[in-house]
Amino acid sequence: MLPLESTDDRLPQAMKRVLLAVVPGLLVLFWVYGWGVLINLALCITTGLFVEAAVIKLRGQAMRATLSDGSALVSATLLAAALPPYCPWWLTVTAMAAGLLFGKHLYGGLGKNPFNPAMLGFALAIVLFPQPMTQWPAQGMDLFSALQQVFASSQAPDAWVQATVLDALRINKSLTMDELFAGHPAFGHFAGRGVEWVNLAFLAGGLFLLQRRVFGWHAPLGMLASLTLISLFCWNGSGSDSNGSPLFHLLSGATMLGAFFIITEPVSGAKSALARLLFGIGVGLLTYLIRTWGGYPDGVAFAVLLMNLCVPTLERFAAKRQTQVAP
Repeated sequence: MLPLESTDDRLPQAMKRVLLAVVPGLLVLFWVYGWGVLINLALCITTGLFVEAAVIKLRGQAMRATLSDGSALVSATLLAAALPPYCPWWLTVTAMAAGLLFGKHLYGGLGKNPFNPAMLGFALAIVLFPQPMTQWPAQGMDLFSALQQVFASSQAPDAWVQATVLDALRINKSLTMDELFAGHPAFGHFAGRGVEWVNLAFLAGGLFLLQRRVFGWHAPLGMLASLTLISLFCWNGSGSDSNGSPLFHLLSGATMLGAFFIITEPVSGAKSALARLLFGIGVGLLTYLIRTWGGYPDGVAFAVLLMNLCVPTLERFAAKRQTQVAP
């Protein structure tokens, strides 16, 4: 895995590749939800660069060299992709600023943060502002209406907001899976309408990063394999008490964004191969548990943050195993 020391000349190149790889997912998000995605992106990038520049100035560091590493831009882009489109501007700004301040600079900046900044900002937003964080739109808006919705909190059209497929499945008590896919507007072919294509787009970007060796396969494979196995083990068909098929969970929520763009972040994630594999397995298991029995419909952010706390233990375990198998 590529180290992310700020003095490493490879860091800006790696960040450029990550930004390039996330473009397909952002384009499909824009196709599904419209201008709210780009407004989120603009707000996150502006806030992220402002916070980064302010902290750098307070520390007396070289402004241009530090900003040019691209890490703040990547964090802003990933947070924008995770937040609900058309959420209030103040929520987006708060989440971005809090993610960088409490998830990165509080610990000394790039290379020292124990938590993923984008996921910390997302988790704080969903805890502090649960209602707007669950308002996912059923369709997009034109640019003027989108700006009104984000900056003036104008009244949205009736039935504009709908439950996500994960939320609908979690609260479902009587309908079978077949009935949900046939009648619920949020359900598509395999998972959420539109969201399944978003996940496939992020999967394509992630495979590009794997091919370019920006990160290793261990963490993504661990997360996707564990999520597949536990959802298969707990899957009971299409009954009303079903928790969803493996394909449903792989193509719902932020699964592929998490697997290829979040848990592969090397500073807050594990470093050694075995530890990265175990880290991914833990994220996959926790994501399913939170989705199915937790209080939030999608558990990727909380799963990542919980596993961030386990990284030192995973590294010690991996080092011990390596010592035991060494000749």
